[in-house]
Amino acid sequence: MTTTGGHARHRLDDVIHAPVRFSIVAALAKVENAEFAAVRDAVELSDSVLSKQAAQLEAAGYVAIRKGHVGKRPRTWLSLTAEGRRALEAHLAALRAIAEG
Repeated sequence: MTTTGGHARHRLDDVIHAPVRFSIVAALAKVENAEFAAVRDAVELSDSVLSKQAAQLEAAGYVAIRKGHVGKRPRTWLSLTAEGRRALEAHLAALRAIAEG
């Protein structure tokens, strides 16, 4: 028997659900903002993979990307938006509901 809409899996966020994007969002949820290199190292990604996945999260409105300089060196900072925080909380609630049966 199949029902649509009732199971918690229907509340999972497709953008956040991908393991790499989930890891990025979870890492950013703990801080106000983080330097690109710190996120890269924390989540164990290459620069190119983090860049691509962060761009997808930014397109969804979940992550803000800010570029600037520290001295003469270019830097990129990532931060979770309010929408991203709400999406993560809802996604985690759905995962808990699935796990609890």
